[in-house]
Amino acid sequence: MDKPRLLFLTGRLAHPRLERMLTGMGEMDFDWRIADIGVKVAALATGEIIERRLERPVEADRVILPGRCRADLDRLAESFGLPFVRGPDEIADLPAFLGRKGEPPDLSRHDMRIFAEIVDATAHPVETIVARAERMREEGADVIDLGCLPDTPFPHLEDTIRALKAAGHKVSVDSANPDELARGTRAGADYLLSLNEETMWIAGEGDAVPILVPAVPHDLDSLDRAIAEAERMGIDFIADSILDPIHFGFTTSIVRYHELRRRHPGISILMGTGNLTELTDADTSGITATLLGMCSELRIDNLLIVHVSPHTRATIAEHDAARRMLFAAREDNALPRGYSDALLQVHDVKPFPSTPDDIAEQAKTIKDRNYRIETAEDGVHLYNRDTHAVATDAFEIYPHIEVDGDVGHAFYLGAELQKAEIAWRLGKRYAQDAPLDFGVGAPRDEEDRTRLEEAGHTLKSKKQRKAPAAESDDTER
Repeated sequence: MDKPRLLFLTGRLAHPRLERMLTGMGEMDFDWRIADIGVKVAALATGEIIERRLERPVEADRVILPGRCRADLDRLAESFGLPFVRGPDEIADLPAFLGRKGEPPDLSRHDMRIFAEIVDATAHPVETIVARAERMREEGADVIDLGCLPDTPFPHLEDTIRALKAAGHKVSVDSANPDELARGTRAGADYLLSLNEETMWIAGEGDAVPILVPAVPHDLDSLDRAIAEAERMGIDFIADSILDPIHFGFTTSIVRYHELRRRHPGISILMGTGNLTELTDADTSGITATLLGMCSELRIDNLLIVHVSPHTRATIAEHDAARRMLFAAREDNALPRGYSDALLQVHDVKPFPSTPDDIAEQAKTIKDRNYRIETAEDGVHLYNRDTHAVATDAFEIYPHIEVDGDVGHAFYLGAELQKAEIAWRLGKRYAQDAPLDFGVGAPRDEEDRTRLEEAGHTLKSKKQRKAPAAESDDTER
């Protein structure tokens, strides 16, 4: 079978480095070549430039554009009659991007259902709950779980369920009160959390799928009896052996999930992760990845997520990212590496796309006074045609800056240098004029990759006062 043929578009500055990277990857399961489209920086290559300069017919099965290129992929595909794909922003990320026959990983699939709990639903009016549920759905929730508070009436339970269902949500009712659970299933809830062998009668009050738990904490035998009763009744169910917090049975509770799967190979299982994410003072992205790794191995297909503590504010999005990454890795029979950086919130795997030598070589080619800022292992680099300074403290670069009294430019450079220093100290990827990427921990505004970026904030007022200077192939500063 012939190998797929990939064509990489690039600019003059990046061409040598791209060629070194691809050559250094050795034998791959695709063939490749590079086309220089005649601009210095490929990020400034518009779709019109590509259509005009890329020689036809294109002898390739797929064309890879630099990640920062603002061309319209659909228009190019229609014009040339073959797929155009936007690759990573940095050449250093190409090996991961090309690790699967030259294709990016497919993160569109998963096999875990997310129950997102509104823990204090009884305290809020219907309109507030519906609005909150919509935000949860946008973050990745599949089921909105209504948490009922002990000894607190929930007179609007039925109205809430009906409103959520009308808005297109799946709904579960989470209560220790049998009456509230019975009311929930009669009102049309989709799931009940939770029933045990002593409350199985509630399952007959409606069509909601029960989540079954032990009648006595840690007692798998009582959970087995509830499972047997559900099977006798001929109803769907989900089982949960309960995850305990650290120092209160955490390790043993993991063993119970393993035993539950061993005893019942084909049933649907739920794990509630809040006892670890909420009750451990640690960043939740790593905790979530580890727990869902266990779920992936044990084929646990339902997750109950709670957000109460401020440090778990991104927990739904983290679970959504983790279930997609782990599904893709399991399908490939691979380690969960190189699939997604959504959970790399504090540190990046490859924080420095350029070496100090790469930056020094780049700096020698600069012929203008516009400042470029990059980071490498040795610190923050600021360079233009007249200077190249390196420091680990942004303030140490101050003597090397000449802005001729331009306060706006000075402010811009100060902000960018401080951002670069933060990125360097954390081991995060830095790109000039772009926000730091903290994964799903701090979502960024969606970029329109079909339009060139506008001038920075400190230049907009100047543009309004005078006609813009002729465009160059270099970055704005």
